[in-house]
Amino acid sequence: MQSFFETVDSIIARDPAARNRFEVITCYPGLHAVWIHRIAHWLWNEGFKWPARFLAHLSRIINGIEIHPGATIGRRVFIDHGLGTVIGETSIIGDDCTIYQGVTLGGTSLFKGEKRHPTLGRGVVVSAGAKVLGGFTIGDYARIGSNAVVLKEVPPNATAVGIPARVIRTELAVPEESMTKSEFSAYGITPEADDPISLALKSLIDLTLQLEIKVKALEKQIDEDCPEDSAHHSHEVSQLQSILKD
Repeated sequence: MQSFFETVDSIIARDPAARNRFEVITCYPGLHAVWIHRIAHWLWNEGFKWPARFLAHLSRIINGIEIHPGATIGRRVFIDHGLGTVIGETSIIGDDCTIYQGVTLGGTSLFKGEKRHPTLGRGVVVSAGAKVLGGFTIGDYARIGSNAVVLKEVPPNATAVGIPARVIRTELAVPEESMTKSEFSAYGITPEADDPISLALKSLIDLTLQLEIKVKALEKQIDEDCPEDSAHHSHEVSQLQSILKD
């Protein structure tokens, strides 16, 4: 019985909207999809391929979540909301992962018999609308930002955002069982994290403003020291400012 309730209790711990076990058991389609998948996965591994696929198909109709019966799903996996989520045949999802709506764990290869879909390590958070495409690994406790398109490995404890996804932060691991609700990374959000390209652009803008201030200070100094040459130097300074702005 404890094993039956461990996923339910993990959902209550991660979702502030979940009030009690009865509500989670009766009203959470992500939980239903995972439970049905476990039956379909057993059928698939026992060689009952068509019944497994048909059961997965029925689950998709009922829950709006498509999980291939060949996919491997660990313990306490939480598919939150889940509508439009697709999990491919060779996907492997580790314990304590959280997957939000519209996520695709897809493959980029058409060859049968090879690892075509991603592997998620323990405690990974994949945010709404993210696409993880390929047979690589997302490291333990990594976070994938909303609508990111991940095409290569993400190291453990890292946060990846963008199209294509780029790693913007790597942090120390925090086991989920020791997290408080305020520390849980809902939707893969990392507080105060910014995209590396926007940070680089901001640095360039700041540098340009600093140079403009220095140019104006030099222009003022020239006007004070050499009044007769001020017009000539002002023209040169104006040219320099135009170059900086361009």
